[in-house]
Amino acid sequence: MSETIDKKYPLEKIRNIGIIAHIDAGKTTTTERILFYTGRSHKIGDIDEGNTQMDWMAQEKERGITIQSAATTCFWKDHRINIIDTPGHVDFTAEVERSLRVLDGGVIVLDGSQGVEPQSETVFRQAQKYDVPLLFFLNKLDKVGGDFFMSVDSISEKLTKKGVAVQIPIGLEGGFYAVVDLIEMKAYKFDGEGGEGVVEFEVPEDLIDVAKKYRAVLVERVAESDDALIEKYLNGEELTIEEIKQGIRKMTVKAELYPIFCGASLSNKGVQKVLDGVIEYLPSPKDTPDIKGINFDTGEEVSLSSDVGGSLAALAFKIQTDPYVGRLTYIRVYSGKITAGSYVYNSTTGKKERLGRILLMHANHREEIKEVLAGEIAAGVGLEATTGDTLCSEDHKILLDKITFAEPVIGIVIEPKTKADRDKMSQIIKKFLEEDPTLQIKSNIETGQTLLYGMGELHLDIIVDRMRREFNLEINTGKPQVAYRETIRKAVEQEGKYIRQSGGRGQYGHVYLKVEPLERGEGFKFIDKIVGGAIPKEYVPAVEKGIKEAAESGVIAGYPLVDFQVTLFDGSFHEVDSSEMAFKMAAIEAMRAAQTAADTFLLEPIMKVEVITPEEFMGDVIGNLSSKRGKIESTEQKGNARIILGKVPLAEMFGYATELRGMTQGRASFVMEPSHYEEVPANIAQTLAKDSIRH
Repeated sequence: MSETIDKKYPLEKIRNIGIIAHIDAGKTTTTERILFYTGRSHKIGDIDEGNTQMDWMAQEKERGITIQSAATTCFWKDHRINIIDTPGHVDFTAEVERSLRVLDGGVIVLDGSQGVEPQSETVFRQAQKYDVPLLFFLNKLDKVGGDFFMSVDSISEKLTKKGVAVQIPIGLEGGFYAVVDLIEMKAYKFDGEGGEGVVEFEVPEDLIDVAKKYRAVLVERVAESDDALIEKYLNGEELTIEEIKQGIRKMTVKAELYPIFCGASLSNKGVQKVLDGVIEYLPSPKDTPDIKGINFDTGEEVSLSSDVGGSLAALAFKIQTDPYVGRLTYIRVYSGKITAGSYVYNSTTGKKERLGRILLMHANHREEIKEVLAGEIAAGVGLEATTGDTLCSEDHKILLDKITFAEPVIGIVIEPKTKADRDKMSQIIKKFLEEDPTLQIKSNIETGQTLLYGMGELHLDIIVDRMRREFNLEINTGKPQVAYRETIRKAVEQEGKYIRQSGGRGQYGHVYLKVEPLERGEGFKFIDKIVGGAIPKEYVPAVEKGIKEAAESGVIAGYPLVDFQVTLFDGSFHEVDSSEMAFKMAAIEAMRAAQTAADTFLLEPIMKVEVITPEEFMGDVIGNLSSKRGKIESTEQKGNARIILGKVPLAEMFGYATELRGMTQGRASFVMEPSHYEEVPANIAQTLAKDSIRH
């Protein structure tokens, strides 16, 4: 393998892709087959046996789910494919977010018996956010209920009208055994113990009409990719196989078309054809738009192409603590190259950093390499960079867009069992916060409690489990708590003064702030409108810092203030007594007064909930969700089951899994993911405010 690793591939022969999916769609099973067929592994890993290569954590093996994104490199038909296998569970959506930020393309795996599921929609939206070209792989067509054509329709209805089948299956459910390639109009089956033998044969007679119908749809769409092709098509001329493939590639790279493949990874059918699709249709780093950033010195927007000889521009997108080599920083190089032992400039922090070693990762295994070139992904040892930091050369400083993450919605109280473990817990939490940007920590000064916030109960459960197993830290945990937020209803202007005189030099800070509400989800904005030197420029950052500090704890129940804008428009200073600290304190004072005056109110996280239940329990399920302040949005029939979609406050959903099992004799299931924040009803807000006073 090392010969292939050391080989330098031109940019057009590199693919950086992610494997993304709803939980249980067969994503990791698909990745394990890819590793087997590309020669990266000599044995197919099995989730049930706990011997998969990409799910290497103890918690992943036990639970049969992917928790951390894992990177690997494999080779197919003289192409290098860098793969990131991402989690399917909504609690670990940050892993998907940061992976998509640095990838050039992706494969969305769908369960062919279910079609598009809730998390499928989430990952598709995330891919669209970063304009990532995609292939669809309709997996599990050998399952009872496997329905390729239903799944294709669900892509069109729920995700995009741009999905087009390039294959159709031969056989249904247990009888599924091969695929028809609609471009070549050839059939392929997969022989051998691991399906490694791809055997071509003629399309069965009874499928020719269906194949022709779907091929006609494909050809019509592809003809739109090029003026010459559309003219040829309209004149009734046949497009060649090469023209069709070029058209598919051209449109896929621009995210104007999403080719749909089919198969069954567990029974070793169809995966090699997906690999062919990856190298034929997904973009190389050369095909992607130039990376945009800000010139650090001038503030102007600049573009850099994927050029090994260009100025260095790389993004740190993931931090991981490795028990053998320590802190790993995963990096994607967009331009230039990074060499082991060299210095790089971190334009996010303004510091030089030394890159000690460079590792090519294969899940939790490592191979040392000398350099990372434009278009490649690797892990660095020795860097201090955190997720979202830009690495560049000191001669050409550039700042790339940071990665944004969803806010956590749930928290638990954690405390060490002994006083001796308190410092140890702080160090461990620091490591987790570096690794996972969706974790937040908050200390209650009055009670001395530490609150750990995350994306869901499973997310926090895994973190606590890792503390105990990996670090031998015994901790007590409290009941899950909702991560409420506070915001304001109206705009106010507020003066803040901080004047202290206690012998010697005094303290003087004086600000006027305008505080206004923003639309939900807009976060925080700060505007400096100081003119005429009313406040020296060097004190303005201190004002912003004070505003942010005051916003960490709202006036109703101590929850963070969100979705507001503050304009600093006036103030005054003292030649001798003014200081950064004084202006920070003045801003804190003004903000606290403003929150009270601006009619602050509480927000709560609302969850998107999907329940699949046998029809006879539908009435009970809907009634129960309604009693939880839930709003039912739709119900759909799927075989003998009903799918109920609704929005429910997170505060009402604790213990719902047990409740649902009891209500439906254990026959119903549900998934939920964060949707948005809404105002808390007045009676509940009063209770929360009283509770905060008591605590």
